[in-house]
Amino acid sequence: MASALHNLSVYDDTNIPAADDLLFGVVVSDWNPLITRALYEGCVETLLKHGAREENIHVVQVPGSFELPVGARIISGQHNLDCIICLGCVIKGETSHDEYINHAVATGLVNLGITTGKPYIFGLLTTNDEQQALDRAGGKHGNKGVEAAITAIRMGALRKGGTGAADKRRIGF
Repeated sequence: MASALHNLSVYDDTNIPAADDLLFGVVVSDWNPLITRALYEGCVETLLKHGAREENIHVVQVPGSFELPVGARIISGQHNLDCIICLGCVIKGETSHDEYINHAVATGLVNLGITTGKPYIFGLLTTNDEQQALDRAGGKHGNKGVEAAITAIRMGALRKGGTGAADKRRIGF
């Protein structure tokens, strides 16, 4: 669903497993720092809200969004993580660079997830302009970092043998 029709920060709290026993990696791009900092803050606040312990959240910064998959692979090799969240922002410019970067990041994270069996979460904003990015980094459409954290908690729980939902008898939609 398009974020224009759905707030990225709105979710059902009753459908989120506890994160207290999960180990997270967070990889954040330095490019577009105003936006990526807001994504990071929303992500970490959400992880902590759902019980993640600060010492179980490992963070690395990479120069740009293109480097997110490699940064994710490196941090995954350094720690025995349950889930890795990748946060970045690519804003369309005068060239088609955004298409190459977005595709490379998506493909890289999918390949990592499939080959390792570990969830790599796509928290990359792919917007047409800076205002759209701001709207999705804590603005009128919520915060993609929050959405990425919730996805990580659910997928991390699923990987550890849970359902990714708090109530095994209930589907969350």
